[in-house]
Amino acid sequence: MIRLTNLKLSLEHSQEDLDNLVMFTLKIRAEQLVNVTVFRRGIDARKKRQIILLYTVDVKTTDDEALLAKFERNDSIKATPDMTYKFVAQAPEDLGERPVVVGFGPCGIFTGLVLAQMGYNPIILDRGKEVRERTKDTFGFWRKKTLNTESNVQFGEGGAGTFSDGKLYSQVKDKKHYGRKVLNEFVLAGAPEEILYVSKPHIGTFKLVTMVEKMRAEIIRLGGEIRFSARVDDLHLEDGQITGLTLSDGSQIKSKHVALAIGHSARDTFQMLHDKGVYIEAKPFSIGFRVEHKQALIDEACFGKSAGNPILGSADYKLVHHCRNGRSVYSFCMCPGGTVVAATSEEGRVVTNGMSQYSRNEMNANSAIVVGIEPSDFPGDPLAGMELQRQLESAAYVLGGESYEAPVQLVGDFLNGKASTAVGSVEPSYKPGVKFTDLSSLLPEYCNVALREAIPAFNRKIHGFAMDDAMLTAVETRTSSPICIKRDYTNLQSINTKGLFPAGEGAGYAGGILSAAIDGIKVAEAMALSMNGIED
Repeated sequence: MIRLTNLKLSLEHSQEDLDNLVMFTLKIRAEQLVNVTVFRRGIDARKKRQIILLYTVDVKTTDDEALLAKFERNDSIKATPDMTYKFVAQAPEDLGERPVVVGFGPCGIFTGLVLAQMGYNPIILDRGKEVRERTKDTFGFWRKKTLNTESNVQFGEGGAGTFSDGKLYSQVKDKKHYGRKVLNEFVLAGAPEEILYVSKPHIGTFKLVTMVEKMRAEIIRLGGEIRFSARVDDLHLEDGQITGLTLSDGSQIKSKHVALAIGHSARDTFQMLHDKGVYIEAKPFSIGFRVEHKQALIDEACFGKSAGNPILGSADYKLVHHCRNGRSVYSFCMCPGGTVVAATSEEGRVVTNGMSQYSRNEMNANSAIVVGIEPSDFPGDPLAGMELQRQLESAAYVLGGESYEAPVQLVGDFLNGKASTAVGSVEPSYKPGVKFTDLSSLLPEYCNVALREAIPAFNRKIHGFAMDDAMLTAVETRTSSPICIKRDYTNLQSINTKGLFPAGEGAGYAGGILSAAIDGIKVAEAMALSMNGIED
């Protein structure tokens, strides 16, 4: 097949318009065109008065080879690459030891799935509950302030990404097309087929719940085993080699191949790994607030008169500002038509996150606006960043009234350094509730300075971003893991603990659903090769 890139069409185009553009580009007649499949559809909204759709398509003609030869010097017309996933190994018939995967978020799911597809019968452990029970616990906390520290937004089947916007795009380099494998598996599990071609695919929480269940069933069908409420409390080590695990119920599992896909909030596990001598480094992360606007304002700012077009959907944004004090402020995890949610996993702490359903039809848009934190801000202990997160979350809990309500402030009041006392035009969406206050006492002063410079700068890009009664909700601390569990770049094993495979966001190697799933595939391959006696 032939892949054509950078085909431009208006929002109002038809399938016939697309076919005609393909024929014009290849200089062929209708009888030579066999099939056109959309590989990617993007949006160019730089000119709001003339928004353009950008297509990448795969084309089948009556003579692909001749056309490829004719256009061999045209970088926009190339052979369609083979994106079929190919397994690197198969389990031997006399497989004795079973690999273990710790964590069943996006990374753990794909580590377990690919291992199961290769015949390795993995044992998968998750400290939380299966996704339906976990959903009950999570909604119970939002409605009744009853926190289950082992079953919440952070812990349980599906990982933190289950209660999010369900974004499925990433900026990681993906020369082996692992991302396509991830999207194909999601479609097989019930995701909308449009995630295969829209430029910024997303799923939303309710669809993710049913997909996760189907993927769990497939792993079990292939010979895998999944255990819930199975927190790992200890590692067994002999001469720098992992030999097994002890679980929270006292039971033990023997294995010399263990993947750690524990997520960015498994703080007790981070501490245990550090205490056991597994090499860990501090890494950058970010802290800040959630900001809410009316979604209609964001749509108008981004799409102008085309706002509301069903192809465009709810507008999102991505903003960054480099401040005079040397800090960078950026938007993170933008949730169009979504809500701000309570995301703590520890008692006496308040944490925020964002969530959307597939429809993205809630009144507000929200995103994190966060300030970059470097390890040099807390030198020494590699877990010091984790402790900073805890301090901020505890302070937010106190500022919110010690009832899991979140402290909030209007943007105008924050910029002017005064406490807020009442809601404006933007109703806060956070549950269990909010308390109006002054947020300036919460973050380090360099963060306040950076945010007060960045918000007006963002307003120059999105008119209305700095409106007085936009809503700030505190505190956003779980943007990424504060640590990196260092691994060898060739065999993906811990640099000082053989057989231990740090993986995904919690280990510092991913940042979102898609990149975590991709890393899970890489780790599954590395484990399979190691079990077959191939170390790199």
